[in-house]
Amino acid sequence: MTFELTPEQQDIQRTTRAFAEAEIAPIAAQIDDEASFPKTTVAKLGEMGLLGMNIPAEYGGPGADFVSLALATKEVSRACASHGVVMSSMNGLVCWPLLTYGSEAQKRRYLPELAQGRLLGAFCLSEPGSGSDAAGLQTTAQEDGADYVLNGSKAWASNGGEAGVFLVFVRTDATQKQKGISCLVVDRETPGLTVGRKERTMGIRGSSTVQVHFENARVSRERLVGAPGQGFPIALATLDGGRFGIGAQATGVAMACLEEAVAYAGQREAFGEVIGHFQSIRAMLAEVATNIEAARWLTLHAAWLRDQGRPAGTAGSMAKLFASRTAVAAADANVQIHGGVGYTRDFPAERHYRDAKILEIYEGTTQIQQMVIADSLLGRHR
Repeated sequence: MTFELTPEQQDIQRTTRAFAEAEIAPIAAQIDDEASFPKTTVAKLGEMGLLGMNIPAEYGGPGADFVSLALATKEVSRACASHGVVMSSMNGLVCWPLLTYGSEAQKRRYLPELAQGRLLGAFCLSEPGSGSDAAGLQTTAQEDGADYVLNGSKAWASNGGEAGVFLVFVRTDATQKQKGISCLVVDRETPGLTVGRKERTMGIRGSSTVQVHFENARVSRERLVGAPGQGFPIALATLDGGRFGIGAQATGVAMACLEEAVAYAGQREAFGEVIGHFQSIRAMLAEVATNIEAARWLTLHAAWLRDQGRPAGTAGSMAKLFASRTAVAAADANVQIHGGVGYTRDFPAERHYRDAKILEIYEGTTQIQQMVIADSLLGRHR
């Protein structure tokens, strides 16, 4: 990988940053306060091609590379973590598996609408009783003629409150564990599908995260994504491949924290001088800045590996592991440097502090990333 971005990548980064600074950053505090989904700006992300960046032109997308996706996700997340999770989940958890494993009919039906933001999607793998142990899911899909009949509940469906389509992982064979799981694409208006209330989360309050319930929901077998029993490998490939997106989100959040901390340290006075002159403050800033640079390159490297068609699962886990820790540490330092005012809602520091923590949890906790990395070292990586 060279250390120079292509002109196209630079243009995507520049354009996304300009939009994020002009239209997303000014509303970030409001959507956090109101816990409201930012429909208008999300629609504009779709119009810009940022919700399905890797979808090729034949299916209505811009056909951008993964490095460009990482750059754009970082810029959106720098302005607002809630927008960042909407964008990342659309690209990595919905569009990519449909593009990779969906039938031609499914691609033609859904990808143009998803790519252009006219339709939002949600990824439904976790359940109230199974998070990290995805193979333990209990939602069933029993064959009945030409249909599957779904029963069960899904948890933590990002975008779920606004989604028009759901990728749902279900148990189609009760006698198997991993091999008994399949994936279905399910429309919101399907009878028997109901969307639960929005979760009251600590951070990313603009993201519509919900439970999704199925009670005798009938879905045609034509909605099967991939082959029967292929659901678990599809889920793992989706999560493995998309973790650089969390790295990009985390890097963006950390950058926002550093920029705010530097600005405050350069103007806040104590004991007759600006606090940026104090050795302890300077050491905190230097540490955060160095870790952000490392997180940025880990993330871009994982994205570049995907562009080269090379294995990127371990690199993505490393990027997520390190960048999410960096975001949490940067948010903590930002609050500490701001002092008492950093603990109030008058400054963005406390919002970043709340937003950052989820980056160590969703799409595979820190501990899951450690398992993936250790497995690769010991020759057990899938």
